Amino acid sequence: MQVILMEKVVNLGNLGDVVKVRDGYARNFLIPQGKAKRVTPENLAEFETRRAELERQQAEKLSAAQEKAAKLEGLMVQITRKAGVDGRLFGSVTNFDIAEALMAQGIEVEKADIRMPQGPLKMIGDAQVQIALHSDVVAAITVSVLGEH
Repeated sequence: MQVILMEKVVNLGNLGDVVKVRDGYARNFLIPQGKAKRVTPENLAEFETRRAELERQQAEKLSAAQEKAAKLEGLMVQITRKAGVDGRLFGSVTNFDIAEALMAQGIEVEKADIRMPQGPLKMIGDAQVQIALHSDVVAAITVSVLGEH
């Protein structure tokens, strides 16, 4: 299926690109979330009339993400969990826990934006976690997991 991208989509294209994607990806993800529209003469004409407005919205989103990244960069979040003598946690620290800890500090972050490539944290200590605020903006924070007996 051919779609027009209404915003930048990672690994797919930029605003205004006409790309061919699988039908299910378009129907179930891109179109319902407003990230794309089907390629029709009407939609192409509508896009061209709204292009300046959409580009301005993209620039605003990018600058807001860069401001938030400046606040987040180098931030340390401490999370306390029950742990055994060997330093392993009873349970784990997930992206939900990190989002909650950031919310307590007054910074709102979607839990889906928190990137944990090695999975949930299961040991006491410090770990670097990346937060993808925008397709072009990634902030790194330190999560310090403290153990209590």
